[in-house]
Amino acid sequence: MVTKNKTGQVILNIVFILLVIIAVAPFLLLLASSLTDEASLVQNGYNFFPKKFSIESYLYLFKSGTKIMRGYGITVLVTAVGTTLSVLFTVMFAYPLSRKELPHRFAVSFFVFFTMLFNGGLIPTYMMWTQNFHIKNTLWALIFPGLLMNGFYIIMMRSFFTSSIPDALIEAARIDGAGEYGILFKIVMPLSKPMLATISLMVGLGYWNDWVNSLYYVTDEKLFSIQAILNTIITNIQFLTSGQSTAVQSTAASAMPSVGIRMAIAVIGVLPILCIYPFFQKYFVKGIVVGGVKG
Repeated sequence: MVTKNKTGQVILNIVFILLVIIAVAPFLLLLASSLTDEASLVQNGYNFFPKKFSIESYLYLFKSGTKIMRGYGITVLVTAVGTTLSVLFTVMFAYPLSRKELPHRFAVSFFVFFTMLFNGGLIPTYMMWTQNFHIKNTLWALIFPGLLMNGFYIIMMRSFFTSSIPDALIEAARIDGAGEYGILFKIVMPLSKPMLATISLMVGLGYWNDWVNSLYYVTDEKLFSIQAILNTIITNIQFLTSGQSTAVQSTAASAMPSVGIRMAIAVIGVLPILCIYPFFQKYFVKGIVVGGVKG
C-alpha cells in the first residue's frame, strides 16, 4: 500500500512538473527571442538559446524612456485606483443581492445579467461618456468605460456570498448590534479574501492590459497607458515595414529590430504581472474557515 502511494505521488509530481514546463516555456521563449539579434532571429527563427545575443530591441524602446516610464506610472495608477473601486462597488452591489430580505432582488439580478448579454453599442457608449460625463482626455476615461463594473463579477460575488456566508453568522452580528456596513466590512469581507483576491486579479489584469479606452477616449499622449504606448510603437513599426513609407523611412525600418521589438514589448507588458501574481497565489489555495456562529 505504501509503495502504491509513493508510485502515485511520483506520477503526480511528474505530471505537475510537465505542466509547469508547458506553462513556463512560452515565457522563456519570449524572453530569449527579445534578447536575440534581429538578423539571427529572422534567419534561424525562435530559439530558447540565442545564437547571437542582443539588447537592441530594449535599447530602441527605452530611447523614449520618459514616455515609457510615464506610461508605466499612468498604468500603475489606473490599475490601482480602478481595481480598488471596481472591487468595492462589486462587493457593495453583490452583497445586498445575496440577502433574501432585499425587495425585488431577482429583478435587479436580471438587469445585471442582462448587461452580460447586450450593450448599447460603441457609438452610444462613446457619446454618453464624452458628451454627458465629459471624461475625454482625463484619467477617468481609463477607469470608467467597460471596466469599472462587470455583471459577471457581480453575479459571481453574489453567488459566493449566498453559498459561503452563513445566515446564522449575519443574524448573530445583528443581535450583537452590528449595522449593515459593519457586517459587510468587518465580517463578510474578511471571510471573502480568496474571492476578493480572485476578482482583484482579474480586474487588475483587465486594467493593466487595456488599450482600447486610450484609443477611444484619450488623444493627449501624456495620458497614454503603457499598453497604448506599446501598441502605438507596434503600429508605427508595421507602417514603416509595410512598404508604404518614404525611402528614408524604409531605410530606417530595415535597420530596426522589428521582430525583436514585438517580443520586447510583450516582455515589458507582462513582466510586472508576473512579479505581482505570486503574492495573490496564496489566496487561491487558502480555504475559508467560517467560525463564531452562535447557536
